[in-house]
Amino acid sequence: MKRKGDKAASEPPVWRQSDGSPISCEEKLLVLRENLDEIREACQEALEDAVLMDVDEAQFRAALGALVAGLRNPYAKD
Repeated sequence: MKRKGDKAASEPPVWRQSDGSPISCEEKLLVLRENLDEIREACQEALEDAVLMDVDEAQFRAALGALVAGLRNPYAKD
């Protein structure tokens, strides 16, 4: 459920490139916002399902955090 004015808590006021310079391309910023909106919506629905099934909220939130922490960057320079 999306509420007017919702913004991803993790969305910084300025997105930065790996060298620290700000991303100014509107298309890139739009994609970032849309992706975060989709992720937030999916996570919200999953949390609601978990709570309705009487899963411990803190445990579920920890599982979401672990999921994010476990994401890998396929473009990382080794």
